[in-house]
Amino acid sequence: MFSRTENFSQYIKFYPVASAIIALNVIIYVLSIIPFVGDLIFNYGAGANYLISDGQWWRFITPMFLHAGFLHLLFNMFSLYLFGPELEKLAGKLRFLNIYFMAGLFGTVATFLLQDASYVHVGASGAIYGLLGAFGALVYYARNTLPQLKQIILPIIVISIIMTFLTPNINATAHLTGLAVGFLIGLSYFHPKRIVGWKKRKR
Repeated sequence: MFSRTENFSQYIKFYPVASAIIALNVIIYVLSIIPFVGDLIFNYGAGANYLISDGQWWRFITPMFLHAGFLHLLFNMFSLYLFGPELEKLAGKLRFLNIYFMAGLFGTVATFLLQDASYVHVGASGAIYGLLGAFGALVYYARNTLPQLKQIILPIIVISIIMTFLTPNINATAHLTGLAVGFLIGLSYFHPKRIVGWKKRKR
């Protein structure tokens, strides 16, 4: 399920939303390592709680497109590259985008509400965890019909949560909030009655 066999052009064609998000993050990262330009991007885009308190509300969104180094970007985008396509295919393009965006947004909002004013963060991890949460909801509904998915997803979710608390400089608030938001949205999207409705409309 999570083994990617498509070539570059096929991946873009089949999974345009995941591809666009990856491309946007990579482009922003490249811009962020350019002298002066990168400073401007981080100064105006990082999730600084004290600046959000001053009314810079766009910082609820912009942090999920910034990364603190190449490895940070690589880990998040590789996770999106692996897990995004299957969820985009199962949920549909707009629903997939909604899961990703809302998980990232609420992760930033929770960070603002629960962390102190000096807290500053960047990264797409909250949105990525939202994808895992949505898969968790799918497992909840299809645990008997798709046992293989359960065997794959549950260990990944457990390991991801453990690593959240073992890895330094991680925004655990965004991770756990994104996971919960993705799960709750997934409970709505993947409810058996809704899926039956999708199938009927597609005929």
